[in-house]
Amino acid sequence: MDPREGILLALQQIRAQKLKSFFAVLGVIIGVMFLIAVVSVVEGMNRYMKEDFAKTVFGLNTVTVTRTPSVVFNGNREYWRRLMRRPRLSFADAEVMRQQVDLPGALVAVVSENNGKLQGPNGTEVTNVWLTGTSVDYFRIREYDVEKGRLFSAPEDRLGSNVVILGYDAADKLFPHLDPLGRQVRIVATQGGSQQKASFTVIGVLKKQGTLFGMSLDNRAIAPAHSALAPLVNPHGFVDQILIRGSGPEDIPHLKMAAEAVMRTRHHLRPAQDNDFEIETADDSLSFWDKISKILITAFPALVGIALIVGGMVIMNIMLMSVAERTREIGIRKALGARRRDILFQILVEGATLSGAGALAGIGIGVALAMAVRALSPLPAALSPFWMTFGAILGVSVGVIAGIYPANRAARMDPVVALRYE
Repeated sequence: MDPREGILLALQQIRAQKLKSFFAVLGVIIGVMFLIAVVSVVEGMNRYMKEDFAKTVFGLNTVTVTRTPSVVFNGNREYWRRLMRRPRLSFADAEVMRQQVDLPGALVAVVSENNGKLQGPNGTEVTNVWLTGTSVDYFRIREYDVEKGRLFSAPEDRLGSNVVILGYDAADKLFPHLDPLGRQVRIVATQGGSQQKASFTVIGVLKKQGTLFGMSLDNRAIAPAHSALAPLVNPHGFVDQILIRGSGPEDIPHLKMAAEAVMRTRHHLRPAQDNDFEIETADDSLSFWDKISKILITAFPALVGIALIVGGMVIMNIMLMSVAERTREIGIRKALGARRRDILFQILVEGATLSGAGALAGIGIGVALAMAVRALSPLPAALSPFWMTFGAILGVSVGVIAGIYPANRAARMDPVVALRYE
């Protein structure tokens, strides 16, 4: 039997019994739809976390020294108490790090951060601003550049000049119709339970960075770590992070060992004592997401499998009903010379076509859902041709497997008995 004839007969059957066919493939549609939608979001998150998130938050080829881990899963109160008893990082730690990291081209920067607000000269105010006090190499480590103006210089960094670089959104909100360069802004933040203020001169505006999980990266202000911003972001002499960047990924192991040696010496730790600080890279910090994505990819097929099993059972029952309704037709075909394998092939092609149509519908709906998630939420989504092809093959396979029993039953019919069937 020509496969095209079998597919044509199957499509005619679907067209003749639209409602029955829809309910037959509903399980396949739901299973494939969720497979495409969820895998697209997980794939998008994988790319986003390993590319955009890692670069934005941790930096490329960068080792970060912090007092506490950036991601904590243990909610035990005693564990948190131990973390809070750890000594803070200091400017002196960073200076020793700068002297002892002997890799060519290595950069070291301190970072202190807080949340605050900006006040413009005309009463304008921008809230929820990300305030950063840092050193001059920070911009090279993070690969930031300015849209207009300039970055602060090494002398301004050493002297703690009260100059500030604004993010694109912060500058636009404070000075919507004015050139911000050379204008005064006041930074307001709460530190140690009291509100503090300091005035700064705007010398630059960063290029637009975009968003991170729906959060603006451009609503920010960056000033020298020793400027009047220092008491607004951290107690005197302390910093939140020390960043060390190498020339490439091959430098990371050496940077981690050098940073650990410096910090253990600075904190007078004995060989048997655990570190009382954290040294992280983008890969270390993203290990939590790797665990989550593996769980999702492992557990999700079970949910899809349930939907496809239900869909396969429905298709089998529908095909059995179809075989029963067409008993005389099958008898006539066999009486006219149709072989057993012709009948078997026709029924299997009908089942595969039925479930294949459901799989295509599920792929279409799944793609639409993934695109809606990407458009209406901060979650990214990435369409994968592999998973769409896999979904189509899976849908057709369900139809073939579900059609085996009805096809065998039809193929084994005695043509005499089938012709007498009412």
